[in-house]
Amino acid sequence: MTSNPGPGRYHLLLTSGGRPVQHGWWGSEATARRKFTRWIGEYGSMPDARVALTDEETGTVLTSWPEEP
Repeated sequence: MTSNPGPGRYHLLLTSGGRPVQHGWWGSEATARRKFTRWIGEYGSMPDARVALTDEETGTVLTSWPEEP
């Protein structure tokens, strides 16, 4: 019997107006970073859109858009 490894280490979160709109999890950081860039292009025009990529294993936010001042 094998255990379920979970949804993936790298979590991508899109919010608009402070509310979650879309989530994604990937096991590969490179894939998650490509999705991060794609999501900015696809959803960046939403009101108050924010995209954050987090390493769920360490709890570290790897990158976010727009960047904090």
